[in-house]
Amino acid sequence: MPYKADVFKVMIASPGDVAGERAVIREVLAEWNVIHSYTRKVVLLPIGWETHTAPEMGDRPQAIINKQILKDCDLLVGVFWTRIGTATDDYASGTVEEIEEHLKMKKPAMLYFSDAPVHPDSVEATQYAALKKFKDSCKSRGLYETYANINDFKDKFNRQLQLKLNQDPYFAEHSSPPSNATPSISSVPDVPRLSREAQTLLKEAAKDPTGAVLRVRVMGGLIIQTNGKSFAGQGGDPRIRARWEGAIEELKSLGLIVDRGHKNEVFSVTRQGYEIAELLNP
Repeated sequence: MPYKADVFKVMIASPGDVAGERAVIREVLAEWNVIHSYTRKVVLLPIGWETHTAPEMGDRPQAIINKQILKDCDLLVGVFWTRIGTATDDYASGTVEEIEEHLKMKKPAMLYFSDAPVHPDSVEATQYAALKKFKDSCKSRGLYETYANINDFKDKFNRQLQLKLNQDPYFAEHSSPPSNATPSISSVPDVPRLSREAQTLLKEAAKDPTGAVLRVRVMGGLIIQTNGKSFAGQGGDPRIRARWEGAIEELKSLGLIVDRGHKNEVFSVTRQGYEIAELLNP
């Protein structure tokens, strides 16, 4: 069934040595859309010069890129490793120009710098020096993130994207007014009052690759498992076991997990459960 949604354009700005990160950004945006676009009535559209520009004459190339795609973008994600890119008339590179022009429009930006090791012979000294100068200039103008490798980048960007969409006033201001029929990105679900055990269990279950929680009764006790971790223990204090079993019942009653087994032993995190897990403190 079709539905109306606000489309936020996400500009991917980077030089040529972070192609893997560009692919990860598109992957994370696609995953966000699969999980959230219907309930929030929001779609995140990745934008890049290689996919969204058309041939045009009459101006310098970067100015054409700015006119065709940058001016209409809502969020910019910039990524750097060892290069800053090709200089333009007014900036150290086209990527830097995109970032600076986007910031001039008072729109949100997320900047990432890779700390991944690199062979010294593959680094262009002038490129790296210019990149370091730009990175240093960013320290007094905001908060950027560093990452150790491509997996670390994906984890951080995925988590921080949720925070940006939930907390930045820009997205609340430019979303459709919330209604009972069409919740928008500004309609952040209320976090229910959860016990410490329930919070821990939900956060770990949301990280589990299958979103599953197992509750198995064994001789002398109870085992609760998710994301490769065990809770409650096989033996020990029955009061501790009772608290962890109570956490499962607590999450069930709130609709954050649902029974998927026939013996009340296998549970899965619900959509609401994933949304609440994102809002819990790390």
